[in-house]
Amino acid sequence: MSTANNTIEIDRSIGDFYFDVKAARDAGTGLTESTIDYIVDAKEEPDWIREFRKNAFHVFKDKPLPTHWASHELDVIDFDKIRYYLASGEAPKRSWEEVPDEIKQTFERLGIPESERKFLAGVEAQFDSEAVYSNIKKAVSDQGVIFVGSTDGLKHHPEIFRKWFGKVIPTGDNKFSALNSAVFSGGSFIYVPPGVKVKHPLQAYFRINAENFGQFERTLIIADEGSEVMYMEGCTAPKFTTATLHSAVVELVAMPGAKIQYVTVQNWAPNVFNLVTKRGMAMEEAEIKWIDCNIGSRLTMKYPGVVLKGRKARGEVISIALAGDGQHQDTGAKMIHAADETSSNVVSKSISVGHGRATYRGLVHVPKHLKGCKNNTECDALLINTHSRTDTYPAITVRGTGNATQHEASVSQISAEQIFYMQQRGLSEGQAMSLAVNGFVNDLVRQFPMEYSVELKRLIDLEMEGSVG
Repeated sequence: MSTANNTIEIDRSIGDFYFDVKAARDAGTGLTESTIDYIVDAKEEPDWIREFRKNAFHVFKDKPLPTHWASHELDVIDFDKIRYYLASGEAPKRSWEEVPDEIKQTFERLGIPESERKFLAGVEAQFDSEAVYSNIKKAVSDQGVIFVGSTDGLKHHPEIFRKWFGKVIPTGDNKFSALNSAVFSGGSFIYVPPGVKVKHPLQAYFRINAENFGQFERTLIIADEGSEVMYMEGCTAPKFTTATLHSAVVELVAMPGAKIQYVTVQNWAPNVFNLVTKRGMAMEEAEIKWIDCNIGSRLTMKYPGVVLKGRKARGEVISIALAGDGQHQDTGAKMIHAADETSSNVVSKSISVGHGRATYRGLVHVPKHLKGCKNNTECDALLINTHSRTDTYPAITVRGTGNATQHEASVSQISAEQIFYMQQRGLSEGQAMSLAVNGFVNDLVRQFPMEYSVELKRLIDLEMEGSVG
């Protein structure tokens, strides 16, 4: 699946601006059953969704925060002060000219319309709780591909949407999947018919503009038998002093022989708590590949997973995490083998700068009754200085005979001699550090679509320049 050689502008600081946009629909602060009723009524949802949301609300209230890791960092989130739903009250526009000026200015600064014209098959732009713009190229829609917001997917395609909604990630999976299930809004719904190979990427862009806000998009992608699709998402938020919460749920379903690639480049401001649940289900000979880049945020907890449900299914997670000063990137992968001859590959690279902390947390499970399963896990960490920290927690359980796994981990530090050597050849300290970091991640960056790989290198350059001194 190839894409054109163009770039999306995702400069590290490009998202750090704010427009005072008045929301016509505002559920207020705090979360009660009344909040859920407000969301359901505003979105004109059916009764089964109201019931689903309220059940999830009670699950969320009953579940404690995770206590086994990063718990002290989560304690500062005050769920009673968060705004759970803000929207203009208008349907997403199909024409860019129809989008309200103040919202259009936001996305034009982020380069979305330009990117769409250049190489994308379709774009959805979400502003706070709802999509403000949604468009798919006619050639793609003529193939029967559905690409709409989750609200429209629920309303107009319930026969496909409801079958898989909440089936890959149940409400009670964790406290934050329950929270998302209670208040979800926005996100993408994609269905690719059997045998259709979408040649160009579909993209969504998620923008948090409001202060004390929680964004809870819900994405469901179904690739029917023998189809192929690549989906790319970008995320930004301006810097506020108060905590902002981003808690998405993403479910992928790859039917027999289908292929899904899901690419994420997040560039969150340092006040964002990014607590996301992402999982795919791969049927016989299907393939799901997560390509993930995490930059920014105060705390990210994200472990994309694949349930390898069909024989010869393949799952892969390729991830890069960069933890700057005062940031914690707690990322990893989950691979659940549930059929014979399934294979999984996890390659994770992290960089810790200043007092930044990067954690890899992985789970690989192969039960004893399976045969011919393979897993490869590689975790490499780079420390920029003596204050930065990295931790690796791989949990690999392979039972029975006839299955194979290999695990490799390394921690390295950029040496003062290496930096000094490069400075002697005319590079600044920041440029020298950037060169070392780009060399460290270069083999993974090549796997990102061309549109993002160039920008990733630019983001790293900016982070390294900003970390000096």
